[in-house]
Amino acid sequence: MRQKQYKKPARGRVVEREAFLGALARPAPVAMAVIAALTAAAAARAADTADTVAGPADSLEEVVVTASKRSESMQNVPITITALDAKTLEQKNIQDFKDYASSLPQVSFQENAPGQAVVVMRGISSGGFSVSGSQPTVGLYLDEQPITTNLGSIDMHMYDIARVEVLPGPQGTLYGASSESGTIRVISNKPDTSGFKAGYSAQLNTVTNGTVGGVFEGFVNVPLTDWAAVRLVGWYERDSGYIDNVHQTISAPNAPGGPLTFDNSSFVQGHYNPKTVEGGRLAAKFDIGDNWTISPTLITQKTRWDGIFGQENWNEAGAESNQYPFYASPSTLPSRAVAQYAPQISDDTWVDASLTVQGKIGNFDITYAGSYLTRDEHSSGEYSNYTLAYQQYTTYWPKGKVSMLEYRADRFKMYSNELRIASPSDWPVRFVAGAFQDRQRNDGIEPNEPIIGVNPAYEVGAGTPYAWNETWWLTAEQRVDRDYAVFTEANWDITSKLTFTAGIRRFWYDNTLEGFYGFGDGLGWTPGVATCTNFNAHPLGVPCENVNEEVSDKGWTPKFNLSYKLTPDAMVYLTYSKGFRPGGINRLATQPPYVADFLKNYEAGWKTSWFNNRLRFNGSLYYEQWQNLQFSFPGPFMASLIANAGAADVKGAEVNVDWVPLPGLTLSLGSTYNNAKLTENYCGTVDANGNPIQTNPCVNKSGTVVAAAAPIGTRLPYTPLIKTSMSARYEFPLFGQNGFIQADEVYQSWSPSAMKASDEAALGEIPAYALTNMFFGIDHGNWTAQLMIKNVFDRNAVLSRYGESSASYGFATYSTVQTPRTIGVQFSQKF
Repeated sequence: MRQKQYKKPARGRVVEREAFLGALARPAPVAMAVIAALTAAAAARAADTADTVAGPADSLEEVVVTASKRSESMQNVPITITALDAKTLEQKNIQDFKDYASSLPQVSFQENAPGQAVVVMRGISSGGFSVSGSQPTVGLYLDEQPITTNLGSIDMHMYDIARVEVLPGPQGTLYGASSESGTIRVISNKPDTSGFKAGYSAQLNTVTNGTVGGVFEGFVNVPLTDWAAVRLVGWYERDSGYIDNVHQTISAPNAPGGPLTFDNSSFVQGHYNPKTVEGGRLAAKFDIGDNWTISPTLITQKTRWDGIFGQENWNEAGAESNQYPFYASPSTLPSRAVAQYAPQISDDTWVDASLTVQGKIGNFDITYAGSYLTRDEHSSGEYSNYTLAYQQYTTYWPKGKVSMLEYRADRFKMYSNELRIASPSDWPVRFVAGAFQDRQRNDGIEPNEPIIGVNPAYEVGAGTPYAWNETWWLTAEQRVDRDYAVFTEANWDITSKLTFTAGIRRFWYDNTLEGFYGFGDGLGWTPGVATCTNFNAHPLGVPCENVNEEVSDKGWTPKFNLSYKLTPDAMVYLTYSKGFRPGGINRLATQPPYVADFLKNYEAGWKTSWFNNRLRFNGSLYYEQWQNLQFSFPGPFMASLIANAGAADVKGAEVNVDWVPLPGLTLSLGSTYNNAKLTENYCGTVDANGNPIQTNPCVNKSGTVVAAAAPIGTRLPYTPLIKTSMSARYEFPLFGQNGFIQADEVYQSWSPSAMKASDEAALGEIPAYALTNMFFGIDHGNWTAQLMIKNVFDRNAVLSRYGESSASYGFATYSTVQTPRTIGVQFSQKF
């Protein structure tokens, strides 16, 4: 309804080449100045202690990962891996998903609210998600179990975490569905029988354009016997809001039935989007004999927030136009502000129970991992844009009584089981093999639009025991996704330096969607009760069913890798791998199901260590082909629909450098280049069978040539051409303690906000940005005190853009922005 007039600037090959060549230099004024200052300080200190011999403290620490389902040094695994160990997580003060995703050069994301992130790796993105949309392209794991949901990535508070492992590229062999373009693994600290341990951390902070916030977190590890221990972890976080809900009136002088005025004065509030996070983890460990360990874990977390985390896009350019002529355009707003006409309240509660059993049968390692996850999301959202549009239907209800609220509820349940066997790691031919099962169910009510005072004859289910009071549109559907697989991966040491790896996964999926969507029967509109085919009682309490579909398929995802050890500290490798994402059912019965899409990856990489492990230089070059990509777009009545929209490819490179040039000084650089584009037209129209037309040029059902909705060469959304992360940390003596100063900077170039040209033009691109964090403090044995400044220069960086509906409908669009400058003090202690 309200729409910013946006004209995308012309961008050609020359502009993009200049962006690529100049990208690394853009953050240089800040980062390079800090690095130069820290290097000078470290050099001066080294000169004063010239007789000091570099020891282990002056080299990089070994990072052990379990990405290949075995414990191995990261430098010995012949795939691209980025790992943030416990020390790095603490040093960067990483507390949630946005913190660690922002600092990872391989990862970009779209996040409209906490716990609703769409994660992107290597440019594999088609934009958007919904409860009845595609599964994610990036898999998220907590320890051994998958926690990937179609509601968005679970945003667990990051405390007492051993490491985060990032595996870019298809991981279809060992990790299966939803690891099509990569996998993120969060590994928690485990109970320890060796002795009592405890710790806590307390933080107080303040946010520009906000109020005071804070964090308190702690853990205790208690050995019960020499064969049993428990670990209890708890956290509470309160974040200040920073988006203001400002005063606004909207007039509709030409509304049917007479003039109307909407005024939000009763809802005006400063920094009205505060967030609280509270949760805990209870883990136990029982050693049964010498070879078996049982580890049950229970985690729960509740996140609650008010308001929204985006500013209205039109505050950047002034008043906007509307396709509805019967009301006037509103006035402009400042940055970090919206004008909302109703309360916005959301909560996200999840509980994860898991059991891991590890042991040996002979020389073989046996692992069982099972989990049960429940997640409930509830929200009431402001709906003024639809309200104004619906005023043209005032003959159906009392004038001005259209609700400005939309209710959503998702009740998600998932259980998974994996059983695998691994041969001894010192065998010249070794393997991992296993079986996997996963079932996800989501009872989603999205949306439920109540209208206070609506004629009861127009209610959904009017006159039946299943009537939804004062509701004229309802979406209530039950989605079940089932995934089964067997897999194996084997390594053959052809020589002491040359190793060949081959893996394969056989998968089956079976997905269903059933329920109701549409209007009440009294309106006489479709879709709705008029299109129902099943009037029997339904678990969701809907009056009837007009969606009941199933899709299933099976396939293979192979992997081949050849690695060669040039020296004990240098390795090169070649990889071919394939990932997949299951097909599914569209929420509107008129749209055909969508099929699985597949990603092929061709990669060459290297891993090297230099100067007694004081310098690590890793990198890779890759080419990826995405086939039958699942594209999310708004359909009739703004329902999110999925179509297989042709093909795309990605030409990319990754580089990671960690260096200890002088005692106490550590420098890190990670950078990625991803040129991700469509290689086939997405025409935006369908043929007589409802399948997307992808011809070049685009020809519709009538044989008329039409413009492509997304032509060949379109950049994939939420994919910056370049993303770079830099860090410098210097540790030095201070008042008899260990002082430190650290600076982190993240830069990413501009990226598209949508794949369809019309949506991209309305939303606007996501501008380039650079964000800087700094930390100062003292580390003394078992305690640390620090001052932190996040987003030092208070940049209002746009992280994502979205609309309440299709941008082409003219409704308001929003920009999710970075948290403003945050200054805090923190004290941590361990025993």
